[in-house]
Amino acid sequence: MWSEARIINRLANTIAVLAVLAMLAGCVFWLINRPIFRVQTIEIEPAANTNLKYVSPMSVQAAIAGKLQGNFFTINLNQTRSVLETVPWIRTAMVRRVWPSTLRVTIEEQQPWALWNENQMISTWGQIFTANQGELDDDALLPQFIGPEGTPALFIQRYAELERWLAPLNATVRKVVLSERYAMSVTLSNGLTLELGRDPGAEAPDPQAGIPGALPFTVRIRRFVQAWPVVLQRTQGREITHVDLRYPNGFALTLAALPETPSTKKKR
Repeated sequence: MWSEARIINRLANTIAVLAVLAMLAGCVFWLINRPIFRVQTIEIEPAANTNLKYVSPMSVQAAIAGKLQGNFFTINLNQTRSVLETVPWIRTAMVRRVWPSTLRVTIEEQQPWALWNENQMISTWGQIFTANQGELDDDALLPQFIGPEGTPALFIQRYAELERWLAPLNATVRKVVLSERYAMSVTLSNGLTLELGRDPGAEAPDPQAGIPGALPFTVRIRRFVQAWPVVLQRTQGREITHVDLRYPNGFALTLAALPETPSTKKKR
């Protein structure tokens, strides 16, 4: 009998403790869901040693409106970070709570390096991202890359090589186009277009490890750059618009049309 009474007492005590804990849990749940603990402010700040040029508090608020759930205590910080990283121009976001009703977001912006196809950009980290190109500075001179999906790594490597090869011309690469058949053409800052032909490294299995096949380009471009002073001399200052480097032992030039003379107009 004494043993049974002891068991019953222990069971009663356990039930009482559980009831108290349940009441406390209910009180805590009720308390943390009070309106006073709503997230009322989202503060943004730049990552260390950076500035925010494209991301503003208003753009962040507009992009995440209605997408965040929970209050100061219950909001999922990882989920919030994922939502924030869908905002244009945000590369990474770190979120932390600041008592009593604020989320502080540390943002690393995308740094645009080149334009990619119609409406995307390539960052300085080699990542493709989508953002409003109209927000770029008016004097921003980003090279334009146009090509099949999956080839940004090839463009990044070829761009660096082309800039080095063409340095003696005192011109920079403004546009690179890679066709579906991997034929490459390049437009320079002086308006000259170079046809380079098929890029033998375009289908490399691991472009990040180093893209092979640049040697044919090197030979063609070196030959062209070395011959450029003679070409200018022989064309007598006539504007050259197009150079076809696909020939094995030379290249072909396309000259701009000559301006009409008064006598030509009269003949018409």
